[in-house]
Amino acid sequence: QVQLEESGGGLVQAGGSLRLSCVDSGRTFSIYNMGWFRQAPGKEREFVAGISWNGGNTYYTDSVKGRFTISRDNARSTAYLQMSSLKPEDTAVYYCSSDPGAYYYARYSRADEYPYWGQGTQVTVSS
Repeated sequence: QVQLEESGGGLVQAGGSLRLSCVDSGRTFSIYNMGWFRQAPGKEREFVAGISWNGGNTYYTDSVKGRFTISRDNARSTAYLQMSSLKPEDTAVYYCSSDPGAYYYARYSRADEYPYWGQGTQVTVSS
């Protein structure tokens, strides 16, 4: 069973940094691909970053490239999203997600490909 829990959100000034964590209390973390998505008020949930099960492949949406870094520690069943140079437009609820499927490179940005989700953590960037 997959149970995801995010932490690390908060209020930060523009230009600041935050590190989000996502812990999987289940037993399958090390073989699942992981994704981070975000949803701002009145907007659809959007892909932010993804990482394959072994960490060998990472993917980012264009707006966060060079500022965000996704990583994972399979021994700790934890995925991370290091966010730097934050902007007010990064304000959203951030969700981690888990995907057990193969051929991840073909569908990593599609929310409907991830069957497991955390409850989300709020990130607010003030200008």
